[in-house]
Amino acid sequence: MGNYRIPQPVNEPVYSYAPGSPERDKLKAALAEMKSKQIEVPLVIDGKEIRTDKKVKMTAPHDHNLVLGYAYHGSKKDIQAAIDSALKAQKTWAVMPVEQRVAIFLRAADLLAGPYRYIMNAATMLAHSKSPYQAEIDGVCELVDFFRFNAYYMQMISDIQPINPDPLIWNRIDYRPLEGFIFAVTPFNFVSINGNLPTAPALWGNVAVWKPARSVLYTSHIIMQILMEAGLPPGVINFVTGNSSEISEVVLNNENLAGIHFTGSTAVFQGMWKTIGANIAKYKTYPRIVGETGGKDFIFVHQSSNPSQVATAITRGAFEYQGQKCSAASRAYIPKSLWPQTKEIMLKQIGQIKMGDPCDFSNFMNAVIDKSAFDSIKEYIDYAKSASDAEIIAGGNCDDSKGYYIDATVIVTSNPKFKTMQEEIFGPVITIHVYDDADYEKTLHLCDETSPYALTGAIFATDRNAVETAQKILRNAAGNFYINDKPTGAVVGQQPFGGARASGTNDKAGALHNMIRWTSPRAIKENLLPPSDFKYPFMGQA
Repeated sequence: MGNYRIPQPVNEPVYSYAPGSPERDKLKAALAEMKSKQIEVPLVIDGKEIRTDKKVKMTAPHDHNLVLGYAYHGSKKDIQAAIDSALKAQKTWAVMPVEQRVAIFLRAADLLAGPYRYIMNAATMLAHSKSPYQAEIDGVCELVDFFRFNAYYMQMISDIQPINPDPLIWNRIDYRPLEGFIFAVTPFNFVSINGNLPTAPALWGNVAVWKPARSVLYTSHIIMQILMEAGLPPGVINFVTGNSSEISEVVLNNENLAGIHFTGSTAVFQGMWKTIGANIAKYKTYPRIVGETGGKDFIFVHQSSNPSQVATAITRGAFEYQGQKCSAASRAYIPKSLWPQTKEIMLKQIGQIKMGDPCDFSNFMNAVIDKSAFDSIKEYIDYAKSASDAEIIAGGNCDDSKGYYIDATVIVTSNPKFKTMQEEIFGPVITIHVYDDADYEKTLHLCDETSPYALTGAIFATDRNAVETAQKILRNAAGNFYINDKPTGAVVGQQPFGGARASGTNDKAGALHNMIRWTSPRAIKENLLPPSDFKYPFMGQA
């Protein structure tokens, strides 16, 4: 990166929004203002706002009557226009001096941390139904960190250069963008992921077609506004909406597809991979496929653990943001000796949880994202209610009359392979299996073998041998492994995030590992004094 050096970033400070704090008043003012008006979300192609003849209402998950605005959905023709715009933009974007590209995203970070902070937090609370704290750590701090740390990791990668033992030979690596465009497909649950998936590749000089989840176009639109205000040239990132299958059909059949940056369901990701495989001969290059998909994240408890710490990890890990985190605790294994006390503390905590509108700062839980999620989660709860080998000991209530509300729900099962111990639910539901203390290692193996996923997991123990045993047996069961902590809350630069097995390609968002996937290195050897005679020394006469 030449003479321009990016200093080691620090994580964006997280505001508390405690009573009496100045940020609390500013956030409440932003909430009031944004609730009082409706916005329009157009497509953005080649830097221009596109309004189509298909207009869709956006409402808050926690209040069906709160209309946030309207979004326009595009057609196949619009998607093709976005691809064409991206390929056109890459001609100049790919050769723009790297410090100029970096400056855009560092400015975007400052805009988000500064004048857009309360706007983005309010939007995240309204559109995603997140509490003030969950909005702050996601919609602002993590995305700011992605912008700043990704630029720093790009510099680290650029500094990886070959050796030059011969003073007459100059070896170097040219880190190029990929040839073609990136398809960024982002989920509903994290604003930060929405912002990271199209921008991480763009830092290298790549261009992107970005398709956000249709349920959160409200916040995705604000990200696009920030990027444009920061100076992102037209066409570098094109913001498209519409029917997912139609968009994928156009994108995945285009010969210039250079990569997929994806977060979403395992089934969708595997379907895209199959299509890419079937089309592999038509692409100009082998597309980079980077994805983070499902999880069935666990908390495993040893008999040496502290019950209050375990209970708190379950309450926070399973029910913050209604369990709609890829990393949310969804199953737990607790020894019989600790279960009575852990259960008592956990049920007491759950009984103190308030659920409702995120604008009421006393609520710990809010609504799940939409009707599809509500119906899916309710099906799992209803299944557990009718099962002979499971019991719901907390929650179980679902009510979508005002918003999509589901209580914090705890299922206890005698069957370690019970349906809700294995399948991803993506809601405020955790299933607990109580095991015999003597079966610690046996149950660790059971944990490792029960789910196809391997995203996050936690071990609670004060016995160090028990910790070491769990680390060894569960080595492949979680890409992010926590010791005496809940399995959620990865921080950029501190805990690079991602898992393997059915959880994704484990390319670690928030680290060098992800950034290196978006460059295509070119090795250059320059001979400063080329030979003028073809003969080698061994050919001389004795």
